Amino acid sequence: MSLLTIPEQGGLSVQACAERARGTAPTLRRRLAAFLYEGVLLFGLVMVVGLIYSIAVDQRHGLQGRQGMMVVQFLALSAYFMWLWTHGGQTLALKTWQLRLVTPDGGPISPLRALLRYLTSWLWFIPPLLLTWLAGWHDKGTMTAAVLGWMVLYAALTWVLPSRQFFHDVISGTRVIDNRKQVP
Repeated sequence: MSLLTIPEQGGLSVQACAERARGTAPTLRRRLAAFLYEGVLLFGLVMVVGLIYSIAVDQRHGLQGRQGMMVVQFLALSAYFMWLWTHGGQTLALKTWQLRLVTPDGGPISPLRALLRYLTSWLWFIPPLLLTWLAGWHDKGTMTAAVLGWMVLYAALTWVLPSRQFFHDVISGTRVIDNRKQVP
């Protein structure tokens, strides 16, 4: 057996790339559990970044410097995800749930592909928020119902999309696979 390595695949052997490519899509339940856990972890990141930003710009009120705060938070989240996806394909939530993000051939994620996935992953939230804003529905009950309803529909799309992946994975050319050891 040759352990030929492919430089563009991050030094992975041909066998390792093929094994990763064969990885099966985890159940929707496991992916949503990882998604929920990721949200809990990101709360800490957002709080720390918000605190640093608030101190740096001497923010005295939540509405003061709001646009700057949103830009900084967006960039912090992009750095978090893009770094972890391009360096092992796993965030802490993905590691906990034994999931891995790979390309369709099982290789590591490039920075450009990670950026595309990060931007398209906002499809979880942007459509219902845009709809409620355009329709003038500003009460929290309507906005919450729109976001939750859209998220259920977005998650349900995995049953009809290729390899049972999320829509943003299909667009960005990535796959979330089950990273548990397969028993032969």
